[in-house]
Amino acid sequence: MEDSKPKQQKIQIELDEKTSQGEYANFSIVTHSPSEFVIDFARMLPGMPKAKVKSRIVMMPAQTKTLMLILQDNIKKFEGKYGEIKLVQQAGQKQFSFKVPEDTLPN
Repeated sequence: MEDSKPKQQKIQIELDEKTSQGEYANFSIVTHSPSEFVIDFARMLPGMPKAKVKSRIVMMPAQTKTLMLILQDNIKKFEGKYGEIKLVQQAGQKQFSFKVPEDTLPN
């Protein structure tokens, strides 16, 4: 009798030297359309009025939700090992927020 378990496919991931160095980002913007999410990772420097986008990732909604779940799981594991990640909040605000004017979205 044949084994009815589906075969797991192994995925090989390539990481070239330049990409492996990573890109530092301290600011991100998420926008979406009915068919995709766009995540821009940017770097803001003190005293500079503009943030330079260093990388843009475009994902389908299902992959974006999967990424969110993976991040939630990893944050939970991180905080279990190292303690709670504290968010920097502006004085008087109840939650972390940043509003980008509608006419300046990058896409």
